[in-house]
Amino acid sequence: MKRETVVVLDFGGQYNQLIARRVRECNVYCEIYSYKTSIEKIKEIQPKGIIFTGGPNSCYEEDSPTYSKEIFELGVPILGICYGSQLMMHLLGGKVEKAPVREYGKIEVNVDTHSKLFQDVSPKTICWMSHNDYISKAAPGFSISAWTNDCPVAAVENPEKNLYAVQFHPEVLHTQEGTKMLSNFVYHVCGCAGDWKMDSFVEESIRSIREKVGNGKVLCALSGGVDSSVAAVLLSKAVGNQLTCVFVDHGLLRKNEGDEVEAVFGPNGNYNLNFIRVNAQERFYEKLKGVEEPEKKRKIIGEEFIRVFEEEAKKIGTVDFLVQGTIYPDVVESGVGGESTVIKSHHNVGGLPDYVDFKEIIEPLRNLFKDEVRQAGLELGIPEYLVFRQPFPGPGLGVRIIGEITADKVRMVQDADAIWREEIARAGWDKKVNQYFAALTNMKSVGVMGDERTYDYAIALRAVTTTDFMTAESAEIPWEVIGRTTSRIVNEVKHVNRVLYDCTGKPPATIEFE
Repeated sequence: MKRETVVVLDFGGQYNQLIARRVRECNVYCEIYSYKTSIEKIKEIQPKGIIFTGGPNSCYEEDSPTYSKEIFELGVPILGICYGSQLMMHLLGGKVEKAPVREYGKIEVNVDTHSKLFQDVSPKTICWMSHNDYISKAAPGFSISAWTNDCPVAAVENPEKNLYAVQFHPEVLHTQEGTKMLSNFVYHVCGCAGDWKMDSFVEESIRSIREKVGNGKVLCALSGGVDSSVAAVLLSKAVGNQLTCVFVDHGLLRKNEGDEVEAVFGPNGNYNLNFIRVNAQERFYEKLKGVEEPEKKRKIIGEEFIRVFEEEAKKIGTVDFLVQGTIYPDVVESGVGGESTVIKSHHNVGGLPDYVDFKEIIEPLRNLFKDEVRQAGLELGIPEYLVFRQPFPGPGLGVRIIGEITADKVRMVQDADAIWREEIARAGWDKKVNQYFAALTNMKSVGVMGDERTYDYAIALRAVTTTDFMTAESAEIPWEVIGRTTSRIVNEVKHVNRVLYDCTGKPPATIEFE
């Protein structure tokens, strides 16, 4: 599918996904590539614009990430952000050095509103700064377009060459008019039309899937979560009864979830799908026995999923394609594509085994963020209650149990999680928070119940607000809701005597525990 694209060139910045997400909010398609991507590959993509990300290094040090100066001669508009701005200046003859005053946090920035980048932006605007180095001298041909009391070069530009650079981070919500700045870049500088919309994505996807699959048979890994459900319905519309959906109950689902998934997608559900349920609880528990390391657990779960799908495919006959509900954050967090550190191997990306007995894996949602997946689901006619249901990771409760997984621990988490969800809904907070669940810590502590000493586990409750699941804030749930939940958990869930509430945002934490 040929579409106008903005390339985010990743120099190791923590906000690379946010940049891509903000550009897509402007209805412009955007992808993340490592700074190690060749100039030939960039030319092949034919981007409408390029954005250099931030990064933790100093651009003037010998082993710091860099890029060929040839990129500035492509005639493609470029926006440098933080490290990206410093690198642009360094490569083009400016000077970057250690800042006499480090800026971090919300800073008032003065901007030149005559700049295309700052069109309709307030002359004084709050931006998010995070830098130790600064641009002490702009490169020849560049003029200063923003400054602060401590940062004389907060933004520079060379409009004739369509080169722009900002020391702050327009992609984070703390920069009050950051989205407007990025919109100005993609529309007024890059000249994008803004044709990245879900209706066209769904139509193009169905057409390309039909062309790829032909008369082949397709097996879809259906978990019942939002991503795999949207993928299943999309494939169903594309290839009809050539599709078989396999739902693997690996024993790591929420309470009663296996039956709920079957009720929606099974023979008596609303979708005319070839549906197979595989009860593989004991099989997964045996593979995970004694395993405590999170990455190892994820990879075991990922491989075992594939092996179950291969076995089911052989029962069906010759199956050419395996469909997964992989989405863009899964890809980037697994260290595929960009330059950022591997945060965690998603079972359907970094957790895949070396050998997979299918002709090809189809991932129709691979380039979408979570809220884009939901938009696609609505375009496909999937009911809102399914599209906006709680996100649930593919490895399930395997990443909500710290340490070794056992059937007893799964029961504890299932029961505690069910109580938390009941109380959140009862208080009306299910419409105010985007994700909430209970996790089992690996900590045991002394307690007292019925005048007797106990030595049992602690449950951690989690609830976050987010728009894109790239960043998240801990939700300020009323104390009476947490208190009522705590009371129920310690009284109703065996072997739990303590309940904690996780107040950490993302970053520095991830939403899931492992």
